[in-house]
Amino acid sequence: MNQIDAMDRLINEFSRLPGVGNKTAQRYAYFLLTQSEQEVKDFASAMVDAKEQIHYCKICGNFTDKDICSTCAKPNKQPIICVVKEPKDVSALEKVRDFGGSYHVLHGVINPLENKGPNDINIRSLLNRINNEQIKEVIVATNPDVEGEATALYIANLLKPLGVKVSRLAQGIAMGSELEYTDALTLSKALSSRTEM
Repeated sequence: MNQIDAMDRLINEFSRLPGVGNKTAQRYAYFLLTQSEQEVKDFASAMVDAKEQIHYCKICGNFTDKDICSTCAKPNKQPIICVVKEPKDVSALEKVRDFGGSYHVLHGVINPLENKGPNDINIRSLLNRINNEQIKEVIVATNPDVEGEATALYIANLLKPLGVKVSRLAQGIAMGSELEYTDALTLSKALSSRTEM
């Protein structure tokens, strides 16, 4: 493989990252080539280590390198679960620092167009947690888009007969936006003015 082919392959790999176009991929590739061999090896090693060591928390489904994530391991949590679509949504909500409960990651939302139903996301373990952890409230914090709303409604209908309060983040987060891109102040206000479903 000559140098140009190796460069094309590197650019192609970077362009597979979300939000990275060809120009940004080229910048990343050229930057990497200016680094020392040890820095590049450290970068590659960090990626391999992350892939090998990070997995889902066996309680909430968030990313962790232990059996149970740090949030689930905290003592004296409030009996509240905040349900989110993906692990990156937990990171967004953690910026707020106002929430004293725990999280539950669905790893997707109900989306008939992609043949994703309730059995294809992490709902069954949510029901187990509600019974085992004596949860009093579930905040559904899926994205405010059609799929997120459908998932929130499904969860609300499933949980209400159990006597659990089900609430939704207050509007203020723009419809169609992603939680990970929402600023901490907006998230804080949305959490504090959530409404019961």
